[in-house]
Amino acid sequence: MKILFQGDSITDCGRDRERDVKTGIGYPTMVKGQLGFEEAAEQHTFINRGISGNRIVDVYARIKKDIINLKPDLMSILIGINDVWHDAHDDPNGVDADKFYKIYCMLIEEIREALPNIKIMILEPFVLHGTATDDHWEFFDVEARKRAMMAKKVAERYNLTFVPLQAGFDALLEQAPADYWLRDGVHPDAPGHDFIKRQWLDAYHTMK
Repeated sequence: MKILFQGDSITDCGRDRERDVKTGIGYPTMVKGQLGFEEAAEQHTFINRGISGNRIVDVYARIKKDIINLKPDLMSILIGINDVWHDAHDDPNGVDADKFYKIYCMLIEEIREALPNIKIMILEPFVLHGTATDDHWEFFDVEARKRAMMAKKVAERYNLTFVPLQAGFDALLEQAPADYWLRDGVHPDAPGHDFIKRQWLDAYHTMK
């Protein structure tokens, strides 16, 4: 099975742009390690095409090269926080919630048209308090949850597997502070990536 991880910097996580075998230091590699070990006989191929800074419109713009041409059997997508973050700057370039939903739907429809047998997993965007978010916390909190709601709406519309993450990160705050899980409120450290990996694998096993 060919498994594709798609998204922004949370997925990218230092992947090698020249060699797909090097999938970065985040949850894609953690999934690759555990699932690759558990299902070694199947010899899965794991590809990470996350790109730091991407919004939903950026993923859509590279749909052919980085999704359709790769012909994955299963793809997960984690996108949405940059659609918010890019509007927190003096020169805003984010994607509002309604357009986020519209472009996400276009993305899914075109992928399914080209790859009718593909399985798709949509991961929920998330945010916590941190150095990257506290100056605009109310905006981040409200808008990230809007993108999360839209991501879930897309999954429901197309009967795709949805992987909730925000509530899980919120609950983890009872064990350790926010920067233990997300070092700046957006980007996971190793324990945060491990949490995403666990939710990814739980969803994967329900899809088989």
